[in-house]
Amino acid sequence: MPNIKHTGSGMFFLMAGPCVVEDADMLKTVAETACRITERLRIPYIFKASYRKANRSRLDSFSGIGDEKALKLLADIRRGFGVPVVTDIHNPEEAAIAAEYVDVLQIPAFLCRQTDLLVAAAKTGKVVNIKKGQFLAPEAMSFAAGKVRDAGNPNVMLTDRGTTFGYYDLIVDMRGIPAMQNLGYPVVMDITHSLQQPNQTSGVTGGQPEMIETIARASVAAGVDGLFIETHPNPAIAKSDGANMLALDRLESLLERLARIRETINAFGK
Repeated sequence: MPNIKHTGSGMFFLMAGPCVVEDADMLKTVAETACRITERLRIPYIFKASYRKANRSRLDSFSGIGDEKALKLLADIRRGFGVPVVTDIHNPEEAAIAAEYVDVLQIPAFLCRQTDLLVAAAKTGKVVNIKKGQFLAPEAMSFAAGKVRDAGNPNVMLTDRGTTFGYYDLIVDMRGIPAMQNLGYPVVMDITHSLQQPNQTSGVTGGQPEMIETIARASVAAGVDGLFIETHPNPAIAKSDGANMLALDRLESLLERLARIRETINAFGK
């Protein structure tokens, strides 16, 4: 993957950034902070932001600032900070367009079975990060990954983001990490989306950000390859998913503690 650093450090890699592109200044603030922290801790880093949010609870929910404008801002981060960038795509037509601006194409969990979308992402040659549907067993992701591989692209990552439990909650089953690793792909744990509380009667998704460190610690201890964390300078005013995001000023201390867990595992074996 172009521009990714510290791949030989033995650390988990990190995909982190705001939920959605809001404006240039906010993206730069997050990228600058995350790059400084990950450089010091020798954590391979991929900047994350969705250029558009297609899956929203209500019609009046914020979905983006415009596709081309947002993608150009992501390209500015990629170029200005020298880091790879990941963003979501939602239909096959978006794959080739987004691939001009980013390094990793992410398939949202609700779309992980969409064959045309997976094949279109595969054909760009970019790394494809497929989020496990909340409705799927970990082992079932072999079929989603297989579609990308069979389309000629072996560059696949699988991301867990919890499993639906009742109507308003998600449960993270740590058995999913080795189960998906056994399929032969790097596995990421989406910490913040795993703590969503969807389908609230208000139409605004809730969350449990106080549990971010609990899920992150458990994931690193379980041997996950990468972590996905949405972070924002002020989650209270974030235009999407603020209820489950990590405040940016808490990112450094969290990563320091997680890095120590990983160092201990590396020293004594998994």
